[in-house]
Amino acid sequence: MEPAESPEASVTAPAAGSASASASASAEQDRVTGADTPSGASAADGGRAALRRRRLGVLFSIALLAYVIDLSSKLLVVAKLEGRSPIRVIGDVMTFQVIRNPGAAFGMGQTMTVVFTLIAAAVIVVIWRISRRLYSLPWAIALGLLLGGALGNLTDRLFRAPGVFRGHVVDFISVQHFAVFNLADSAIVCGGILVVLLSFRGSNPDGSTHRQATGAEPGGTERAAEQPGDQGRAEGE
Repeated sequence: MEPAESPEASVTAPAAGSASASASASAEQDRVTGADTPSGASAADGGRAALRRRRLGVLFSIALLAYVIDLSSKLLVVAKLEGRSPIRVIGDVMTFQVIRNPGAAFGMGQTMTVVFTLIAAAVIVVIWRISRRLYSLPWAIALGLLLGGALGNLTDRLFRAPGVFRGHVVDFISVQHFAVFNLADSAIVCGGILVVLLSFRGSNPDGSTHRQATGAEPGGTERAAEQPGDQGRAEGE
């Protein structure tokens, strides 16, 4: 005959199970809310900093590539084509011919060389300021194209004749029924189009959207805006 289970044992078993369940729930809560602790916040900040460094790497790599290609093409065409007859690339539709342009992109504003030089310098400063909160990969690409193109034409403004801040930009790509331009102009236009598209989509350089920045949900409800870079981590990873 088996001995009867004591009342104390019956009470102790459920109590032990309850304590184990409480401990598991507490551990799960600690795991979920770990980002709110100092160590969790530090890890999140470190992740955002690493993401920003990667985005800056993309921005400056694209800017450097665009700048080097533009500068190399200008040096080549000045050495080989300046003062010679145009070279047909696609019949009469597209030719290469060197033209010294004192104005802006595509030959506009030819009497405002100094003004356009200052504008190019201002664009570079603005891009630098935006890059301080850059977490979005598409924005890094767009700003890299703008920066590389602006640096390419600014180099001509500073170092080519007739003098500093008044230098004429080397243009050499001639398209029929269109202006003569260079690769820096092309990079600026492509970067500008991408910026417009990103803005139209509501994307911000920090990886958030316009709706997240204002903390508004459809229907008038409010919520806390996401941390900068949360959306950026989702873009292009």
